[in-house]
Order: sequence, then structure tokens, then C-alpha cells
Amino acid sequence: MSLKFVRSGMQTSIQDSGRSGFMHQGISRSGAMDPLSLQLANWLVSNPLNQATIEVTLIGPTIEFSQTLSIAICGAEFDLYLNGEPVFNNETINVKAADILEFKQLRNGARAYLAIAGELKVDSLFGSQSTHLTARFGGYKGRQIQANDVLKVLSAQETKKRELPEAYRPTFTGSYLLRCCRGIEADSFDQESLDSFYHSTYKVSVDSNRMGLRLEGKPVPFNTSVEIISSGLTQGSIQVPPSGLPIISSVDGQTIGGYPRVANVISSDLNILGQLKAGDKIGCLLVSRQKAWHHLKQKQTFLNKVLLS
Repeated sequence: MSLKFVRSGMQTSIQDSGRSGFMHQGISRSGAMDPLSLQLANWLVSNPLNQATIEVTLIGPTIEFSQTLSIAICGAEFDLYLNGEPVFNNETINVKAADILEFKQLRNGARAYLAIAGELKVDSLFGSQSTHLTARFGGYKGRQIQANDVLKVLSAQETKKRELPEAYRPTFTGSYLLRCCRGIEADSFDQESLDSFYHSTYKVSVDSNRMGLRLEGKPVPFNTSVEIISSGLTQGSIQVPPSGLPIISSVDGQTIGGYPRVANVISSDLNILGQLKAGDKIGCLLVSRQKAWHHLKQKQTFLNKVLLS
């Protein structure tokens, strides 16, 4: 069975849950920018939750299917059409040979995840099938999907119909409050600088990508002579360069950095980063590490009610 990309979209790629344990070798995690939507899409077609899916960014593809199977789409909302008829996110969709799926106008969010009931035939590298677009390895030929590419699918099947309950359907408003813990260099910033950072609203820059999200707005005032030893960056690390405009590290980002980290987005909010697009507004809320653990456990307990059912 195969999928043919009649139209590729803006930045369509193969992504799973990413690579763990290789940052000390300079290999960033990569993987889905919104891992929650990836898991939900896989659940809808009865796949392992972290299986590779097709990540669709901002402008979606047109796909032709070669045989009957089930698919599901979660995350950003596009106007979706199957053979010219509307279909929707958050539910299992059955397709047949020669069916055409079109991603039309983006309604909200930035990235959608198309899960296939089967296994995409792409190579695994460093324990993951994710495409590292910056380093150009993994996924499909180490690059984003292009028009006329054909993806093979192993063990394609039609699964029982599932639908996500309303409470599990995320909404993307374009305005977000990210909960953060203190960064490891937070003490390098005086109280005025910290207050400025946490009381400001920033806009996501057009220069943002899978490496990092650049923010525009009021610069964070701090002593530009502060020097630190370059050290590890994780997804959600918020660095403040000499310009004073924060940069949030993301999945394809560098593994070390030398700018002071004022904060780090908590784990339970990381999926929001995958849905940010240019012009979206964000603010940051300081929480304790104890609260961060509480929010993560609370979220996982909530999701397990569906994902383990």
C-alpha cells in the first residue's frame, strides 16, 4: 500500500516521538513538535501511541491513497476534504483506493498529525523514524516531502471507528500563557529584568522554526556582559541573547547554547510550542518545580483515561 503526495504542502515530514539519549553526541531530539496531537491521532487508528506519523505544517498536502485503510488527523484544524466532501479532525476516517485527501485552509494552530493504520516504511536512525530537517537525516530521505513522493505503508488496515471526546480536543486560540520554571541562569537577571519578562506579552516571529521560536516585543533588560559556559539546551529552554528578545529552544534545536536561560517551559505545556505560528501571542507564568510535576501528573492521568482505553 502507498500514499502519493499530489501536492506536498509547506513543510510536510515524517515524525514520531523523537530520539532520546543522544544529546551528548550533538544529536537533538527532533520528533513531533506537538507530541500530544501525535499520540491522539495514533490512538484513533489503534497504533502504538508514539508511532511515526505525517506532520503537516501551515500549508497542507494533497494525498492519493492506493488501497482501503483508516487514517486520523489531530492538532491544527484545516478544512479537510475527501473526494471533495468535508471530513474532520479527531475521528477515524476510512479511505479507499484512489481516494484523494486535501488539506485546504488552515483554521487554527500550526501543525496537524496524520496517522495511518499501518506502519510507514521509512528507515529508523538512532532509534527513531523522525526527520531531522536541519541535519537532513531520518524520515523520508532526510528531507521534507515533495510533490510526487510516494510513501509505502506496511500492514495497512481498516480499524474500528473511534472519536475523541470533546474534553480531549485541544483548541488553539493564537494567544497562550506558557507555564515556566526558573531557568538555570535566572539568578543572572535582576528583579526588574525578571518582572519585565514575566509581565510582558510577546509575539512569535516569522523567523521561528523547528529549531527555535523567536519572540518579538519588549526586550528583557539585563547585563549584556554576563558570560556563561555553553551547556545543554532542552526543548522549552528560554534563552535571552544580547538583543533581549527571548528564544525558545525546540525539537531540532542546537544541543548546547551560551546565552543565559531565564526560564524553561514546563513539560506539560511543551505541546503548545508546536502550535505556535508567526503573529501568535504568548505570555509566561512562573511556577515552582513542584507545581510543574503536579501539572504533568495531572495531565497524564487525564490522558490515560482515553489513551489506555
